[in-house]
Amino acid sequence: MPRMSKTPEQSQEKSGYLEDHSPENRCEGSEGHSVTELLHTVKEVSKMSIAHEIVVNQNFRVEEKILPPNSPEGKLTEKMYDAFWDHLREQLSSLPPDFTSALQLLKDVKEALLSLLLPRQIRLKNEIEENLDMDLLKQESEHGALDVNRLSNYILNLMIQLCAPIRDAAVKKLKDVTDPVLLLKGIFHVLGQMRVDMINYTIQNLRPYLQEHSIEYERAKFQELLNKKPSLLDHTTKWLNKATADVTASLSGFESTSSTSNSFETPTLTMVLYQGYLNLLLWDAEDDEFPETLLMDRGRLKEMAFQLEQLTVLASVLLVARSFSGNVLFNSPTFVDKLKSITKVLTQDFNSRPEEAMLSVSEQLSQEIHQGLEDMGLTPLSSDNTTSLIGQLKNIVKKDNCVRTVIDQRIRLFLKSCFIRGIQESLLDFPGGLILIKEELEELARRFVNLMYRNQQVFSPYYVEIFKNINHPVQDSGREL
Repeated sequence: MPRMSKTPEQSQEKSGYLEDHSPENRCEGSEGHSVTELLHTVKEVSKMSIAHEIVVNQNFRVEEKILPPNSPEGKLTEKMYDAFWDHLREQLSSLPPDFTSALQLLKDVKEALLSLLLPRQIRLKNEIEENLDMDLLKQESEHGALDVNRLSNYILNLMIQLCAPIRDAAVKKLKDVTDPVLLLKGIFHVLGQMRVDMINYTIQNLRPYLQEHSIEYERAKFQELLNKKPSLLDHTTKWLNKATADVTASLSGFESTSSTSNSFETPTLTMVLYQGYLNLLLWDAEDDEFPETLLMDRGRLKEMAFQLEQLTVLASVLLVARSFSGNVLFNSPTFVDKLKSITKVLTQDFNSRPEEAMLSVSEQLSQEIHQGLEDMGLTPLSSDNTTSLIGQLKNIVKKDNCVRTVIDQRIRLFLKSCFIRGIQESLLDFPGGLILIKEELEELARRFVNLMYRNQQVFSPYYVEIFKNINHPVQDSGREL
């Protein structure tokens, strides 16, 4: 069959709720789930994931999936489609014409047209049902009277009425196609694009409603999943236990170095939850025990963790570079932006090739600083200073590098402050050494904190219940989660 664009449910990645492949959770296992029940659960998870994506990702759109033409999948798919259209041409060219494939194609086109209608377009719906009455068209085909060209022109006129302005040119171009097979092929392709347009239009109109009701919806859907799989909070419980241990250790360390009495002798629920959120930015990609309540955001959190590491490296690089070039060069926004741009580009592959990335950064930045000092009539870097600069920049690749460690601690303290004091108040007391990445860090902090606040709103009842049975002594903060 010809290709049609994927729906949102088809294009979503697995959310992770059903990724437990242990024997007891298979279809024939002790839990006794039937295939029908599992398929229903998959569908419900998919709905929940799509609704969540629409709410948290303002740029969420459905895109037509186009396979790379040189990929095995692309080549196979193209051969299948070519075979279909060749078969259609053979059928229409035979004497008498065979309309079997054409009828199936017209049926699919009819369904696509009906899917583009709004509920209020009843008259147009009746018109399509009348003009593309499949029983009548089948009778016409049996008598050799099926007029494919007339039907194609009718469909084109409908498409002109229904398409978004961005598709006007593509639809009008089809009016110049005289070959019936190429015309049907073009119609089907543009209809696929129009269906994607309609889905995105629906998403845009649904977003305000979902934003208003999404918290209750996601919580209710998660509860349904939890009822079917009581172990669904196991990883979340482990995650919060770890966060509690981290906060307890931190408070104990503070008490041992403080001469005054500390009023926070035990962690509060809010403190532990915020620590847990911060721990997600350090999550080992190989660790599959990701908290279930955050699985739908795992991809976003992984991206944020990568950006956080990039910012840590960027701030470390700029701090070292500034110590060698002085304030004169770094008082120039143009020069600083140039160094930032170079560093960002060269550290794109930092995760996979850290040593190579930092070698490129150190060599390029030492040249820029040397040239910048010369251009301003200042004494350029000596050979020894250049060697020292390159060495210090290359050493940033080590996680225990003193500059990188200090920068990393300050960034995480800033993020924690954003949770506790709010972003605006935290910006008024911005950490020293991070001023050159303030814009980037603020943007990351807003996305991270807002995402975690929303998670807190949805899943707070479950977190409260887990805290009641946690292995560490926990006192209620008196603040609603």
